Amino acid sequence: MCSGRVDLSFILRAFLDGMDGVFVAGCRLNECNYTTQGNYYALSMSLLCKKILEHLGLSPERLRAEFMSSAEGIRFAQVVSEFSKQVGGLGPLGQSEGLDREEIKDRLTQAIRLVPYIKITEKEKLGLRLADLKEYENLYTAEEIEKLFTEAPSYYIDPEKCQACMICARRCPADAIEGGKSTIHVIDQDKCIKCGTCYEVCPSRFAAVQKIVGEPVPPPIPEEQRTIVRKAKK
Repeated sequence: MCSGRVDLSFILRAFLDGMDGVFVAGCRLNECNYTTQGNYYALSMSLLCKKILEHLGLSPERLRAEFMSSAEGIRFAQVVSEFSKQVGGLGPLGQSEGLDREEIKDRLTQAIRLVPYIKITEKEKLGLRLADLKEYENLYTAEEIEKLFTEAPSYYIDPEKCQACMICARRCPADAIEGGKSTIHVIDQDKCIKCGTCYEVCPSRFAAVQKIVGEPVPPPIPEEQRTIVRKAKK
């Protein structure tokens, strides 16, 4: 498949499944057979992922992206052999980093949950097609990645303000909002992709959706307390 199809979550899940290294191979830059130029996306995404791995305490050298022609069989073999030796020198995932398997699993799981939010936040950079490849080296900074993880928002529907209008539930791209026409809505935090759609579409006269940063999300109200009793019109 096109290297542009390689998602950030694919790489992180590979490490979560126990891979010691991940190699992404794509067509040579500026020689895409399609109009998408997906290999530029793959390049930017790989660099972003390297920074994320570093943030998680894993060596970024465990990930490598190379772009070459299908006719460059000898070069492909050399690059793969070189990368295999490099990963072999690092040892099993976590060994050289001083992390145990459970700690790695927890960190990667948390990162994977943030992938949709990260892609939305970094959409502009991921879509860049820079002529000077050296500019990619400083495209993402450690401070930027730190901010992505520490300032990732959560969204919560205030049960006192929710009018069960269904607008946020209908517009949620992840089907993360539970509720009906007479039922206070609740956001499933495990499904939420932190896109902020619910926050944006909630009518200002209700202002029921709250954006929370750096604080725990209040627990949802019990299901038996979610029914809204509306007063009959006279």
